[in-house]
Amino acid sequence: MTTALIVIAALIIIALSAYATMLLLKLKRQTAHNQQALAERQAKADEHRQRVLTDIRYIAAAMLEDRCELSEGVVRIGKLFDALSMTEQVTPLFPNLFTHYDIIKSHPIMEARKALPKQQRMKLDFERMRSEADLNDNILSEAKIIAHFEAPRTH
Repeated sequence: MTTALIVIAALIIIALSAYATMLLLKLKRQTAHNQQALAERQAKADEHRQRVLTDIRYIAAAMLEDRCELSEGVVRIGKLFDALSMTEQVTPLFPNLFTHYDIIKSHPIMEARKALPKQQRMKLDFERMRSEADLNDNILSEAKIIAHFEAPRTH
């Protein structure tokens, strides 16, 4: 009888060990799959980030070559940095650009601008032109840096 109990106990232990091994292998496969999925998402996010940074550099170069108006370039660059959630990080690097951006970012464009009364449009134009005149050279100096900007890697 004790031999039978020992055999039954051994079979239970073997069965539980096999089940535990199976669960560990399943966990290992799932962990590997999760790590691969995370790496793929990270690679996709990095690729998107690089595309947006390339766009930012292109816009800065266009501003320097007078292919893009100063305010239009500032708005586009500011919105792209916002999209990358980098505004706080780069504002100290490009203070003049973001000073001008803060002034003009809420100005309406296209149809919304056309819908404004002429007096309001002139007021906004004056505000924009005054800011452009005050910051033009400094913004273009910053655009030279942005044209070759490499953002620090994130983890």
